[in-house]
Amino acid sequence: MHISIELIPRDLDGFREELQTIKTRHTPIDTVNVPDLMRLSVRSWEGTAAAKSFYERAIPHIRAIDFDLREPFKLGSELVDKQLTEILVVAGDPPTDMMRKVYPTKTAELIRKVKQEYPQLKVYAAIDPYRSSIREEIGYVGEKLEAGADGFFTQPFLDVRLMEVYAELLPGCEIYWGVSPVMTDASRGYWETKNNAVFPGNFKPTLDWNVDFARRAIDCAGTVGGHIYLMPIKVDLEAYLSGIFN
Repeated sequence: MHISIELIPRDLDGFREELQTIKTRHTPIDTVNVPDLMRLSVRSWEGTAAAKSFYERAIPHIRAIDFDLREPFKLGSELVDKQLTEILVVAGDPPTDMMRKVYPTKTAELIRKVKQEYPQLKVYAAIDPYRSSIREEIGYVGEKLEAGADGFFTQPFLDVRLMEVYAELLPGCEIYWGVSPVMTDASRGYWETKNNAVFPGNFKPTLDWNVDFARRAIDCAGTVGGHIYLMPIKVDLEAYLSGIFN
C-alpha cells in the first residue's frame, strides 16, 4: 500500500524544506501529489519535479480545462523530461480571471488524448462520492476507465462505511482513498454545503477524532487493497502526522 500526502508548493525553497521534514519524520509516506492552483506561480509539474529529489513517486494534478483537444498534448514531453511517470487528471475550476484561456475539455477526453499520445504515462482520474448519486458516480468512473484511466484518487471520505461501499462496487480498481481533517464546525459546514459531504453521527471536529479516522481509513484501504492520500488542510501538520504514524 502507498501513502501519499497532498502538498501545495507556494515557493520551491519552502516546499523542499517541507518535503525534507516529512521525509525524515514520517517514513510511511512514500508518495507526493500536488494540485495545480492558478493563484500560485508554481505549477503542479514543477512542484512534483522538485519532489522527485525526495520521493520516487510524485504525481501532479493536471486540469482538463487548460488543454485544447485540437492541439498536441505538449505538456507530455515536459513530464517525460522531468521523469514524471504518473499524473492525476481533474476537471479544473474555471478561473476567476477571465483573461486566462480555458477550453471545454472534459476529463475523459483529456485522459483518452494523453493515453494515445503518451501511453507510457500512468493516468489517474477522480472519484467524488458526494457530487451525485452512487449510481451516477460509478457510471462516471466507467467512462473514465473506458477512456484509459489506470486508477483513481477520491475526494476525501469522512466515513469508512462509504469507503467500503465504493470498494465493493469497484473491484480491481487501483484507488487512492482521500482523507482530510475537518477541524472546526465552520469547516464542517463548508464540506456539507460546498461538497455535499455527509458526516457520521460520531464526528467531532477535534484532532483526536481526525487522527483516529485517518488510522481507520488506512486500515480499510489495506483491507480492500488500496492506497491512501492525506490532504492536511488547516491543521497542525506535525501533530496530525505524528498522531497517525506514531
